Amino acid sequence: MSVVYRAICRTGDRLVPQKYQAFWNHPTGPKYIHFWAPTVKWCLSLAGLGNTLLPEERLSVNQSLSLVVTGCIWARYSLVIIPVNYNLMTVNLFMAMINGINLFRAVRYQYRIKEAETTPPKKE
Repeated sequence: MSVVYRAICRTGDRLVPQKYQAFWNHPTGPKYIHFWAPTVKWCLSLAGLGNTLLPEERLSVNQSLSLVVTGCIWARYSLVIIPVNYNLMTVNLFMAMINGINLFRAVRYQYRIKEAETTPPKKE
């Protein structure tokens, strides 16, 4: 696999225009995992965005909570590591925000269910 990676990098070194060489060779540029990991993680964030269209009863409190917590942790970590990775920070903040909305919706639904179970029916 490293042979393929090196061949792609050598080809990119020749094909990338001079004005984009700084981005290409940057430690968080496309030559390195620091670029591709958060870029692919956007799929997870977009899936969370798709979950906002689901009915509240289909949302998982545990899943949403864990994605909020991990999003916050990784967003903080992305500012501590060297090189600082703003793509990683952005994707994780977005993931935490979207799943925070889903968490709120799921908890609100659970609360309404419990409230409906404990409230006696009104007499007419």
